[in-house]
Amino acid sequence: MTYLTARHKSITAIALTCIALYMAACTTPHGGLFAKKTAHEQYAGSIKDAGLAGSALGSLWFAAAQKALTRPLTVTLPYKETGYFAAEKPDAAGYLFTARRGEQLNIEITTRSLTGLTLFADLWQPATGNAQPTLLTAADTNLLHLQYEVEKDGRFILRLQPELLQQGGYAVTITTRPSLAFPVPGNRPPHIGSFWGDSRDAGGRHHEGIDIFGKFRTPVVAAASGFISSTQPNNLGGKVIFLQPAGKAYSLYYAHLDSVLVTTGQQVSTGDTLGLMGNTGNARNTPTHLHFGIYTGHGAIDPLPFVKTGGAAPAAVTADTGLLQQTVHSAGRTALHVSLEKGSAPAQLPANQVMRVTAAAGGWYKVVLPDSLEGFVNSKAVSARPYKKEVTSTIIRLLDAPDTLAAVKATVPAGADISLLGQQGSFRFISYGGQTGWVQL
Repeated sequence: MTYLTARHKSITAIALTCIALYMAACTTPHGGLFAKKTAHEQYAGSIKDAGLAGSALGSLWFAAAQKALTRPLTVTLPYKETGYFAAEKPDAAGYLFTARRGEQLNIEITTRSLTGLTLFADLWQPATGNAQPTLLTAADTNLLHLQYEVEKDGRFILRLQPELLQQGGYAVTITTRPSLAFPVPGNRPPHIGSFWGDSRDAGGRHHEGIDIFGKFRTPVVAAASGFISSTQPNNLGGKVIFLQPAGKAYSLYYAHLDSVLVTTGQQVSTGDTLGLMGNTGNARNTPTHLHFGIYTGHGAIDPLPFVKTGGAAPAAVTADTGLLQQTVHSAGRTALHVSLEKGSAPAQLPANQVMRVTAAAGGWYKVVLPDSLEGFVNSKAVSARPYKKEVTSTIIRLLDAPDTLAAVKATVPAGADISLLGQQGSFRFISYGGQTGWVQL
């Protein structure tokens, strides 16, 4: 557990004031030195320019930023977390998750602090091989909201990090929604009866879209604004429509229509009626449906993520948030999950293992161990109460870290009453005389 001296805080506060003045002087509404940099990059540059990058606090801040990108914790979407950043320990949170092409990522962040909390939020594509992570987008610190349309199936990293010496609570929610409107309007859930990849013609080919079933001559609508690139019929699709969405490198395909109500070259807006559902083409002997597909320059892609509605809401936080930034210990042998994905193998922690709670998600606590290992534990499996009380038989040193080379905070006399709060290897985390620290018993 790291603490700052009053003198260190004072010097750093002065330096951070210089950073704020430097940033105000170098940033203008019309661009300039930082015109193309994110808020995080601007702040990092200011720390370096103020000569603080090599300081103890500055080094910890940069290390935390790097850790969030290289060792993020894996979560599953939708995801919701409530956490707390402490002023005395520079930190950052990294979340690794999967999303599919056609989905739109929606990230909402709120903060709560009496002294003000400036959070930097940016979205990254993880590094592959020897490459560096790729920055995709970043939030304005005054409006902590991110939206990003996924252009390729893959994994993404969200990084959250506060400025130095700031503290406060935050809540982050990561969800997805379709990037296109559903092509068949209605208040009831649509009936999709055939999906991408289903076998066709006795296995001779595979379905290149989804089939949405409905009543004969049900209207079908534009899933995006754009223009009609073709209404030329074909043998498989019968009466069809190709819609080219504005600014997109793909086309929307509507097939088996009974009637086409638009013409080639016509501009349309999202929700405009394009035609009426039918059974033309090779669907003449099937129930009425719309074959909806998406085509790129490299062929067809699965359209479902682009239009799928009714996604689940993130699990509500049920873990006790009163333990945020508190030191707790495992009540027994406990699983530590570095990933919340199904099937991931957790590590096993011994009973009374010390950890610090940084956030809560559902019924989980996000924790960090004294050796900096992070993960999730069941909130019911930890306790903040002492697990044992002892009387010292000899004089012992109270250390500020579980290390024989750590600084001595106090000396505990023989015959003193101590409360054991947890352990890390051969060290015990104790409470004595209103202080907490580490001893080697």
